[in-house]
Amino acid sequence: MEGTENLMCRSGDSFNPWVTSSFQVSCILVTSHIFHILLKPLGQPGPFAQLLAGVVVGPTLLSRISKVKDFFIQASSAEYYMFFSFLCRMLFMFFIGLETDIPYLKRNIRVVSLVAGGGSVLACIFAGPLMWLLTKVFNVSQHRLTFYLLIFTVLANSASPVVLRMIAETKSDTADLGRLAIYASLLNEMSCVVIVSTITSFTASERFSGAVLVTFVTVAVIFMNKYLSLFFNKRNRNNRFVTNSEIFIIMFLLTSVSVVLENYGYTSITCCFLVGLMFPRECKTYRTLLHKLTYAVNTFILPVYFGYAGFQFDISNIFNKLTIILTVIIILVSAGTRIVGTLAACYYLKIPRNESLILSLLLNMKGNYDLIIINTPPVPGKLWEEDIHDLFVSVVILNTLITAPMVALLLNRDECFTHHPTTLEILNPESELRMLACVYIPRHVSGHVSLFSALSGCQNAPTKPYLMHLVELPKKRKSKLMYHQLEDGDQYSDEEDYGGNDVVEISDSLDSFISETKILVHQSKIVSSLQIIDQDVCEGAKDLRVSIIFLPFHKHQRIDGKMENSMEEIRTINHKVIRDAPCSIGIFLDRVHTGFQQPHGSPSVQNIATFFFGGPDDREALACSKRMLMHSQVNLTVFRFIQANSSMQNSWINNASQKDEEVIMAISTAGAENEIDNAFVDTFYNRYVAQGKASLVEKHVSDGAETVAALRQILDEMYSLVIVGKGGRRNCPLTTSLSDWEECPELGSVGDLLASSEMNMNGSLLVVQRHRHSETDEDFIAP
Repeated sequence: MEGTENLMCRSGDSFNPWVTSSFQVSCILVTSHIFHILLKPLGQPGPFAQLLAGVVVGPTLLSRISKVKDFFIQASSAEYYMFFSFLCRMLFMFFIGLETDIPYLKRNIRVVSLVAGGGSVLACIFAGPLMWLLTKVFNVSQHRLTFYLLIFTVLANSASPVVLRMIAETKSDTADLGRLAIYASLLNEMSCVVIVSTITSFTASERFSGAVLVTFVTVAVIFMNKYLSLFFNKRNRNNRFVTNSEIFIIMFLLTSVSVVLENYGYTSITCCFLVGLMFPRECKTYRTLLHKLTYAVNTFILPVYFGYAGFQFDISNIFNKLTIILTVIIILVSAGTRIVGTLAACYYLKIPRNESLILSLLLNMKGNYDLIIINTPPVPGKLWEEDIHDLFVSVVILNTLITAPMVALLLNRDECFTHHPTTLEILNPESELRMLACVYIPRHVSGHVSLFSALSGCQNAPTKPYLMHLVELPKKRKSKLMYHQLEDGDQYSDEEDYGGNDVVEISDSLDSFISETKILVHQSKIVSSLQIIDQDVCEGAKDLRVSIIFLPFHKHQRIDGKMENSMEEIRTINHKVIRDAPCSIGIFLDRVHTGFQQPHGSPSVQNIATFFFGGPDDREALACSKRMLMHSQVNLTVFRFIQANSSMQNSWINNASQKDEEVIMAISTAGAENEIDNAFVDTFYNRYVAQGKASLVEKHVSDGAETVAALRQILDEMYSLVIVGKGGRRNCPLTTSLSDWEECPELGSVGDLLASSEMNMNGSLLVVQRHRHSETDEDFIAP
């Protein structure tokens, strides 16, 4: 009993440290949320508000009051604060590892390394003179190597959690510059950890043996997680998530290895990050961890961690002239080395100046590993001198408080982070294609993941697929069960029950697809009223910066091959999304039994036909087809329809020009549009057809009747997928008469004809509409 009392409350403590620590965490959390609400309209990010909250609660302001100081700052309170900090750091670094985009990092490792290392090289150089100055001021005669590593870390380190949250809160984490900043800061911080740990390990034999043990334990946990996740997946075949007890086992392993590292004198940052980075992605366990950690990390863990960092700052420690001068010198040297080094790296990489400036300021953020080094004793049981400790804490906190508002101002004003719609036509074939597929029921999943498979067939043309499950929000929902009466795994939120068994079936289908193809699909769910769910889709597409949205057609194929109208609401939503979408649209009519199948792992080649009549939508459809033909299991044939008789075309133009003045304006631009079409097709021919990667067939027709006959002839062949543009060329005589019996205007005249039962088409159909950049583009045909 006496031992328990000593553990909970030591001599000299006026209050129980557990109570004071918990109350301090609560105060920091509440204050940070209040500051965030007040500062967010001014464009200030969460980390700035949370650091400021810690400064306010700490010795700088509230804790200067004697009663508050006696309650918060006690003899053993520092150990409890460090324990809370350790738990927060362990969880969010593991979470960052889980969210790391490994394919992006592999593709851009050279660029990320140069940007991350630019400032670190200068920091390594300038840390020497700065160390000479500080050793003279503070009379540092021992542990000079450790003191140099401390200075180097403060100058070179970039706080990856701070950078990540600032980028995420401005919704710039999907932009190229935002991702570059995040992974450059991560690589920079991990490099600092590895450099410091390696040097200190080789200078002490006992630490070297500890480093070997720590490495072995980390690798062991990574392999254990791999097999545990597979085992948990099999145990939860009929569930979307794994159970809480299974998640506890994984977190227990992570905590155990982190404690071992800390006891050997190493930080657990790298270990937790690597465990999250190497965690299997294609499983329910991964989905559950992300689901549980996302809200907790962003709402509780990071605010507490940043708040505690600000709590360590005491402004009274820099009230003498010498400390002020040293603080200013270190901040200027730190900012100068980081900004100049990053600008030099960006200049070498030919990154624009405004983006280079933002990168350099973002990477100048402090407040993670540098604080760990500051609070780590140079030898066990002996801390740094109080003056040295207070100086570097002040430098880290003030540097971030000064830099954060500047970065936020640039992030909110600079156009490089705003969403610029990018059509497939102008997108580089070797650049990343971001695409979003919307599904309502499990039947929609197979066709859309087949499109993902076809578009992800080449490593040189990376993709980033997202799947969004749209669920109707019921008007009323009541539950008579209390929280403790719910089954294990049902305590997440009310929203998790929406969608019923469809959610589980969709998740299982995605898990199977990811496991088979190794294509990671990012899944999300939107629960909203059907009247406004289109707005959520468009906002999600804008935030994700996708280039194309795939929507399911409102009809589906029955077992007998006939098409049946299943959900009329889907058609209305499709119309709204097509009208307001910030990118191109593809409406997919999936004939499950006879249509397009997943190319990955398929023993047979999928034959795809693309119909090209001309115009922006047809060029967009052909651009989509170019992505698919890169797959080894895809065979593409492009059919270009050309006016057969020029005299008949001129006669049609003369008759039309006499009827309508608007047609005259359209005819005046027909020549320019035709030149664009010819140039686009010529480029396609030279790059793909001439090299034997695709086939191009020209069909000469005179009017709509001949077009229909040609289409019937083509469809007699076995094509599993037909791709066509929605609009084609405006007032084109080859398709004008096809709209006389138009039933589904969202598909366009040709698409509507192909979707009808009259064509007896067995393959699936993808109708593509290019994003309308301006009001002068072709208008959307409302129902």
